[in-house]
Amino acid sequence: MKNAPFNVIFCLILLVGCQNSTKKVEKVKSQDEPSIEEEWINMSATNSLDGWHIYQNEDGEKTGWTVSEGVFTYNSEKAEGEGNKSLISDKKFTSFEIKFEWKLSPNSNSGFMWGVTEEDAYDAPYLTGPEIQIIDADIYGDDEKNQIHTTGSLYDMVAPDHVMAKPAGEWNSYHITIDYKENKGTVVHNGMEINRFPLQGPEWNELVSKSKFKEMSGFGKFKEGHLCFQDHPGVISYRNIKLREL
Repeated sequence: MKNAPFNVIFCLILLVGCQNSTKKVEKVKSQDEPSIEEEWINMSATNSLDGWHIYQNEDGEKTGWTVSEGVFTYNSEKAEGEGNKSLISDKKFTSFEIKFEWKLSPNSNSGFMWGVTEEDAYDAPYLTGPEIQIIDADIYGDDEKNQIHTTGSLYDMVAPDHVMAKPAGEWNSYHITIDYKENKGTVVHNGMEINRFPLQGPEWNELVSKSKFKEMSGFGKFKEGHLCFQDHPGVISYRNIKLREL
């Protein structure tokens, strides 16, 4: 029994050593895994519109759109020629999160869409892509009938819980999630979740049947599709566009 204290001390040393080794292994493992921040793709990182094109005009001039220090700006008065001038992502996406900031001039209007196809049968993005509305909130104010058309709405389908828009000329933020695996879309506007909706199935079909899109055969039918910043009258800017695929 004289060696008992020595044995206890020896065991404690072994235990501490094993714990430290485990921590080192765990640390090395975590370094090999991508961080949450690394999963986000910056889609407005350069002073160009690379990665984007005009709807159904992939090789043409991005008329009406300019970029400066990572800020995309559309001015409808400077858009020339015929055809839709909405800005479309080169790449297609299915389930994703997207974060971006936007601001607009008084009385301006735009929107963010997903699931957009450029097939010849559809001459505008809204014929296929559902839209999260972006508009000067003063246009509709407290008009109850038009809350399905105000900022933060799933346009003409689901009104936001609250209108969180800042006055025209100030930056707003959107964090939009489109998750077909969970059949759920959400909108976080200036830090508050204001809207949620299904993306397919009976509930989605019922929403479409009560909207202006009910006669549009391709609306909401393309799970994989382009992203879109809509052309509409006025001046609107976007910046810090970041996306993470789910």
